[in-house]
Formats: sequence, structure tokens, C-alpha cells
Amino acid sequence: MFGAELRIPPLDLGIIIAYMLGILAIGILSTRRRKMTGEAYFLAGRSLGWVMIGAALFASNISTIHLVGLAASGYNEGLVWGNFEWAAAFTLIVLSLFFAPFYFRNKIETLPEYLERRFNPAARSFLAFMAILGAVFIHIGMSLYAGAKVFEQFFGFDVVISILIISTVTGIYTVLGGLRAVVVTETVQTVLLIGGSIVVTILAIMALPEHGITTMAEFKAELRPRQLSMLWTDNSVGLAWYSVLLGYPVLGIWYWCTDQTIVQRVLAAKSERDAQIGPLFAGFIKILPIFILVLPGVIGYALYREDIGADANQVLPTLIQRLVPTGLKGLISAGLLAALMSTIAAALNSCGTLFAVDIVGRLRPNITDAAQVRIGRWSAVAVMALAMLWSTQGDKFGSIFEAVQEIGAALAPAITTVFLWGVFWRRGTGQAAVTTLVFGFTMGAAAFVLDFKDAEGFKTITDGWGIPFMLQAFYMTAICSAVFVAVSKMTPPPPPEKTEGLTWEKPLSALTRRWEGAGMDPRRLAAALFATISLLYLIFH
Repeated sequence: MFGAELRIPPLDLGIIIAYMLGILAIGILSTRRRKMTGEAYFLAGRSLGWVMIGAALFASNISTIHLVGLAASGYNEGLVWGNFEWAAAFTLIVLSLFFAPFYFRNKIETLPEYLERRFNPAARSFLAFMAILGAVFIHIGMSLYAGAKVFEQFFGFDVVISILIISTVTGIYTVLGGLRAVVVTETVQTVLLIGGSIVVTILAIMALPEHGITTMAEFKAELRPRQLSMLWTDNSVGLAWYSVLLGYPVLGIWYWCTDQTIVQRVLAAKSERDAQIGPLFAGFIKILPIFILVLPGVIGYALYREDIGADANQVLPTLIQRLVPTGLKGLISAGLLAALMSTIAAALNSCGTLFAVDIVGRLRPNITDAAQVRIGRWSAVAVMALAMLWSTQGDKFGSIFEAVQEIGAALAPAITTVFLWGVFWRRGTGQAAVTTLVFGFTMGAAAFVLDFKDAEGFKTITDGWGIPFMLQAFYMTAICSAVFVAVSKMTPPPPPEKTEGLTWEKPLSALTRRWEGAGMDPRRLAAALFATISLLYLIFH
């Protein structure tokens, strides 16, 4: 069952099994006494406070791909990959201040529903298709493969067996319990994930003196020249400061502001204030991954580069195997599992929501709540099956983390364009939205195929034309914006009901309007988050 060799002590294996059973029980019991209406299943009865929203946003985002991939990237290049974490705080501010108010006030269940209200039903259907595609190929499929490979290398589990076990446990509580079960388990797993990562980081730092590294100067001497720098001037790995500045907002707004897997937690908020503060709380948590996910990879380079060699994906398993004692190793491993299950559960629930609400709900508008929940559950099962099949193809990619970013860069430009222009420009039309989504999706898919590594590892656009994926995302967004504006100008302006309450009167209205809610104004917290991240960039530039 577990392959040729089981490489984990029985105590640690017992802890992992107990954890999986515990999470399964928590997920099911969290909804036991709740009537499972459509709103309860898909949006947790709109009952989530800002703490649960923020924790769930963080847990949904951090997957095994991040744990292993960011450590490996820290080992290979350094802290520069942490831009994906700190820059996320800026787009979470955008979600909080500019998008969340519209989402909450209009009581939408899905992001495609917002596009229907702002534009037309065709825009809703195509976005739902793109969102389900992204969840299958990125959130679930790649996460399953990354987790299975870690457990094969670290514990000796067979890849297929790992995929089946993880899929079964996660699928049961997600399909039965809906969003509340997902968010409750994500909150628990966030604590375990952060705690486990901190322990590995501390143990790695404590191991430095044993290898003759006692000062910062000695530490830097053991590293590559720019391994502790966040901002690069060259584009050798596609992450020069200007690539991040231009390209990340495209990926970030798509992922944090328009992706159903992520934003569904905001849609389930119990108040507009919770919907706005939850993302900001997640933004503060996003400060941590640099220090507890990327930095351990940098330290691993200083400690074990002669043993790890070129296989950077082994840096996190190596740190755990060599530094973490038995018993605690089981808890750390459970943290890896927690990250994996959180991401899969989030994507699985969002797919069920998209299919039941945006596809079946439109075809059968008089469908009952019970039937809609049942369809959501069965569609989640079908999506999990498809993702499991896709996950077995993960070995076709050279770098899983990079593949995920590149797939995102292909999907993001069209979606980011339509949402940005839709929220900030009242003249944008439904015809422009549909044209941009179809054109942008086609262009992104063509770019992804054209830039896919050939047998010799050569990428036509990145290596041949000198345009890495972050800049590709920026240029494609510029093209999509030109298409959107041109088609909008050539078509009749939208009627008032397509803009009233769905767009900002002026681009900066969200910042200048009077705060009428109770408690602290989210804009003050957003300003504090912006200042904190900016200061950190000044320190680690």
C-alpha cells in the first residue's frame, strides 16, 4: 500500500492519521445542527466574521505547492519569490476597499453572478467555465500532485494511494458540510500550518551555529549574492522589480478579487465591515510566509546544499527529516497535509457552487434549495474525479510552482480586465465584456501553449522573445483593455440598472466616501497594512 519503504516512524504516522480523522469529524460536526439550505451550503448562511474570513483566505491560498515550492524557490534564488506573498497584501487591500462593498451589498452568491448583473448572462456563463477550469487544473489538480509527491518522497507513500486518501478525506467533509465545514477546518488548519512552519524555521536557525555560522556576515557568505534581496534589477528568473510591479497586479487582482475559490469567503460575511476587514487581516498574515516558508529554503541552502544538490524540492523534507524530532515531525507533517486539504476543499466547494448556481441555476431558475444542494454535491464529486485524473499528469511539468503561476498568467488578463473596467467605468458594455473574456482566454491559452517547454527546455516567448510570464500577463492585459474599450465605444451604453450600485461613481470614491458603519473604518486598517508592507520592502530591498 505504501510503496517499497515506509520512511516515517509509527508515532508520527499515528499522529497524521489521528489528525485526518479529527479534521473529518470537525468538518462534519460543524454543520450537524444546521438546516442545509442553498445559502447555508454554499455561503455558510452568510455568518462568517472577519477572523474566520481572514484565516480562511490565508489557508485557502497556502497549499503544499507553496510550502514546498516557496522553500525550493528560496533555495534556488532567494527571497525574491516572496514578492508573491507581500504583493498579495496590496491586492487584498483592493479587494477590501473596492470590490467587497459591491459583492456584499448585492448579496451575490458567486462572482459570475456579479458579471451577469453588471453586464449580461453570457459573461456570467463564460466566467463560470473559466473558474471551474482554473480550479480543476490549478487549485485541485496541481495541489494533489504536489502533495502526493511530497508524501512519496518523505514518507514512502505511493503517489496514487496518496491522491486517493487525501481526496477521499477532503471530499467527504467538503461535499457533506459545504462552505461552513470548509471554513471551520481552514481556521483550525491555519493555526497548525503557521505553528509548524515557525517551528521548522526556528530549528533551522538554531542549526546554523552547528555548521559554523554564527554571524549575519558568515550567513551571507554561505549564500548566493542576491539570495536575501527582495527586489532584483535583472529579469533572469522573470521577477525583476518592474516585472513584479507590472505583472503581479494582473495575477493578484484575478486571484484575490475575482476567483470564486478565494472570494467565496468574503461573500459569506455577516456584515459589510467583516467582508472588508477579513481580507485585511489575511493581508497581515501574508507577511509571515517570507520568514516561515521562503527563508527556511535559504537557510537550507546554507546548511545542506551539498546533500540536496539541484533537487530543490527536497529542501523542506530534508529540513524536517534532519531537524524535527519524532512526534513533532508528525505534527509538522500534518501541517503539510493541512495546507493541501485547505486548498482542495476551498476549490471543491467553489466548483460545486459555480456549477449549481451559475450553470444549473440559470438553466432551471425554479429549482428547489434541496435539489441545488444535491447538484452542488454531485458536481463537486465529479470535479474531484477529474482533478484526480489530471493530477496523475503532474510529472509532465518541470516545476509545479512555476507551472501554476504560468497557468494563472494565461487565465488572469481577460478576467482582471473585465472586472476592473466593470467596477471603475460605467460606460463598459456587456458586449465588450463577453468579447474580452473570449478573446483574452483564447490569447492566453495560445501564449501558454506557445511558451510551453520543448524537449530541450526552451520557451519560445520567454527565452526566444525575452518576455517572461509576468510581463506576458501585463501585455495581454493591456491588449484586453484596448479590446474592452474599443468594443464598449462601438456599442450602446449600458442601461442604468447595469451600473447603479455595481460600479463606483468615480475611481477614488471608495477612498473619499464617508464611513457610516460601526467600529473602525477599514480604510485606516488598509493604510496601516500598506505602510507595513512598504516599510518591509524598504528593509529587505
